Amino acid sequence: MEQRQEWLEALRDELIERVDRYKVHKMRLENPLDRDMEEQAIELENEDVIDALEDEAEEELGQVLHALERIEEGEGELCERCGEPIDPRRIEAIPYATLCLDCAEQEGEP
Repeated sequence: MEQRQEWLEALRDELIERVDRYKVHKMRLENPLDRDMEEQAIELENEDVIDALEDEAEEELGQVLHALERIEEGEGELCERCGEPIDPRRIEAIPYATLCLDCAEQEGEP
């Protein structure tokens, strides 16, 4: 459990840094667009990619924070839906998992 918590804390810190970098990059992209139409298209496409990456990192960060909360509450090893223990192999594969495999499949999660 302690190793999982340490891993999640390191991942949390990494994701916070990543989200911050995306925000800084987006601020630089908010400058006026290039006059060249082709360059404008590339800049807009890059902005879309950065937005998608930022959204993904923020979603993963939310999952990590939620898993850390459950660990702090002493419920990190239990499925938050059915209350059964989460298979250690699942936790090893997805350290921020808060659902057992059966419940995750019912909700369409990995």
